Amino acid sequence: MTDLSISSEDITRVLRERIGSYDFQTSREQVGRVVESGDGIARVSGLPDVMANELLDFGVGHDGQRLYGLALNLDEHTVGAVIMGDFSIIEEGAEVRPTGEVLSVPVGDAYLGRVVDPLGRPLDGKGPLDEAKLDGRRGLEIQAPGVVDRQPVKEPLQTGIKAIDAMTPIGRGQRELIIGDRQVGKTAVAIDTIINQRENWESGDPKKQVKCIYVAVGQKGSTVAEIVNRLTQTGAMEYTVVVSAPASSPAPFQYIAPYAGAAIGSYWMYKGEHGLIVYDDLSKQADAYRQLSLLLRRPPGREAYPGDVFYLHSRLLERAAKLSDELGGGSLTALPLIETKGGDVSAFIPTNVISITDGQIYLETDLFFQGVRPAINVGISVSRVGGSAQIKAMKKVSGTMRLDLAQYRELEAFAQFGSELDRASQQQLDRGVRVVEILKQPQFAPVPVEEQVATIWAVTNNKLDDIPVADVKRFESELTEYLRSRHGELLAGIRDDGNLGDDRVETLAKAIDDFRATFQRSAEEAREEPQQMEDLPTLQGRDEGDREGDAGGTEAGGPDTSRGAQKLVADEGADEGGPAADTDAPATS
Repeated sequence: MTDLSISSEDITRVLRERIGSYDFQTSREQVGRVVESGDGIARVSGLPDVMANELLDFGVGHDGQRLYGLALNLDEHTVGAVIMGDFSIIEEGAEVRPTGEVLSVPVGDAYLGRVVDPLGRPLDGKGPLDEAKLDGRRGLEIQAPGVVDRQPVKEPLQTGIKAIDAMTPIGRGQRELIIGDRQVGKTAVAIDTIINQRENWESGDPKKQVKCIYVAVGQKGSTVAEIVNRLTQTGAMEYTVVVSAPASSPAPFQYIAPYAGAAIGSYWMYKGEHGLIVYDDLSKQADAYRQLSLLLRRPPGREAYPGDVFYLHSRLLERAAKLSDELGGGSLTALPLIETKGGDVSAFIPTNVISITDGQIYLETDLFFQGVRPAINVGISVSRVGGSAQIKAMKKVSGTMRLDLAQYRELEAFAQFGSELDRASQQQLDRGVRVVEILKQPQFAPVPVEEQVATIWAVTNNKLDDIPVADVKRFESELTEYLRSRHGELLAGIRDDGNLGDDRVETLAKAIDDFRATFQRSAEEAREEPQQMEDLPTLQGRDEGDREGDAGGTEAGGPDTSRGAQKLVADEGADEGGPAADTDAPATS
């Protein structure tokens, strides 16, 4: 019979082995509780070790993704957090866990051609970002480059807009504010600048290429979709990333979106590459920050903005820089947009951003409805970098243009009283009208810098004085085609080395004179025919009477642009009530 007895020694040995092999571990987890929740804000108790701007985990949201909050207020007993998503699922008493991580986004070339939210999550339905092209993460709150880390801005960033490249030039690493009322063309100026970088991108030269970031804050979803569509049609989306926080997104997303874009751009800058970032617009970011601050019960200041609203924008825009050669010589150029009310540039937010930036481009409503598009007010607009950000050829031909335009505006106001003008004043007035016509250009049609140099040289050297004003745009268009076909080497030379020496001036003058002869003959033949179409409002031009009678009509000499190309009128915000600007005009709007 089998003995089933177990000795006490065996039991003792087994117990000792088990006790000896037992791995005794303790874990400590910090868990907080929601004390109060509402309007996108949650107050959490029981988290004494939370950092400022730390992400808090609120669990799983309705969409199956983790729902995070951002710790902004660190009070004595509670933490004030803004919810980065749908806050309706958060209830009083819900558990909240700290993540130990501050807010950050993935960075890398995987963003090019994509539309993402401020957390770096794709919104375009093209699947997740390519992990192979991502290079870690970068915090949204990073220190801007110091004084020693920078070098002076001296390399031009061509916008393709004649009025800007000639009189308010922008350099790589500069911060140039675009300011004006709603629907006067602020967004279009920025989009044209992005489109104009296509030639540099196609060159394949990393020293010329500019990677672009468009940050849409508080815009209509339809407006953002149309901008993406336009960038795709022009081939600009290939080197552009769109960070979208539309009007329908929570206020925290609109608050952090510019910082997310700056983090993506800073990665390229520190790699020695060049970036361009457009903030459209910072007025709506300030509004979102005011909303969050009031809900967090921070003391309000002027216009109910919190006391640190200046720091909100200064720490963002200071990240745009031209790095020293020791750090790779990369750059990040910022084009912030600010919307004014009734043309008041002395309001709180506009004056803050004007004092932070290196110049401003002021777009005026009156000029816009007079048919001067882009509606840049040259008297108020300024670039504090100046000629350092221009090629030598442009600096040479545009040296007196700002003064000439200022004198023209003064004479124009004087002539309205019906006073008789002497011959010299009348000539100056006539030339000023032609300069204004030359500076007009349609939307989504940036002009290469070498062609700008040629046309500006022609108008400033009296080559258009005998051309009827109604024919100036046609003259410019046909002259450009003539130079491309007959004198391509001249344009290529200006583009390659940026110089306009005496020999090139002589060649350019002869080419323009030759073209003027043929242009005048064709105009004379047209005048001999009785029933001409020149007075009809066509896309090739209108006379002055048409433009005065219909300020929103097609301006003279615009190239044949489709109605779809004019649909995007400016920086439409979330507000639905404003009247849409005239989309038939080739407006840089």
